[in-house]
Amino acid sequence: METKIMRLARPEDARAVLEIYAPYIRNTNITFEYEVPSVDEFRKRMEGIMESYPYLICEIDGMTAGYAYAHRYKERAAYQWDAELSVYLKEGYERRGIGCAFYTALMEILKEQNVRNVYGIVTSPNPPSEALHAAMGFRLFGVSRKTGYKLGKWIDVSGFERPIGDPDAPPGELLTVHQVPEQRIARILEKAAGMIR
Repeated sequence: METKIMRLARPEDARAVLEIYAPYIRNTNITFEYEVPSVDEFRKRMEGIMESYPYLICEIDGMTAGYAYAHRYKERAAYQWDAELSVYLKEGYERRGIGCAFYTALMEILKEQNVRNVYGIVTSPNPPSEALHAAMGFRLFGVSRKTGYKLGKWIDVSGFERPIGDPDAPPGELLTVHQVPEQRIARILEKAAGMIR
């Protein structure tokens, strides 16, 4: 029987995470980056996100099968209760419910942080990502036509949104992921790991 673990990322995960991300840069338009960053640069990016937001790792039998994280959606003060979600899977780990497990865990942790809305920004067409967002209750709020140029063509970008808190009540104080009780995060991650097939 496989061992499936979901946990918070650590800086020393940078190399394994970058090994998953690099093929997306080199071979796809899923990310608009052109050049693979160094491990040190990537570690600094991770650390910047991990200061405030959940950054998750999925391990199956000790192998890093994917990663996901939330980050600030837009910079102006009024947007602080919004977060954008990103998920990347290692080749061969698709269609096992990992994406749904990641999104479930991220949204549950973000609720604890008093985040109200989550967003997915997706290059289009991207049927697997579009299906994930639909399955997780997101709605399409717009498409930017031919907004990025990569691998010799112009690419559309779709925006998906979902409320995760009361959209009408005043917001609570925005907490960092480190202010959420460790036991609460552990329960969320254990439950999410149980969703993986």
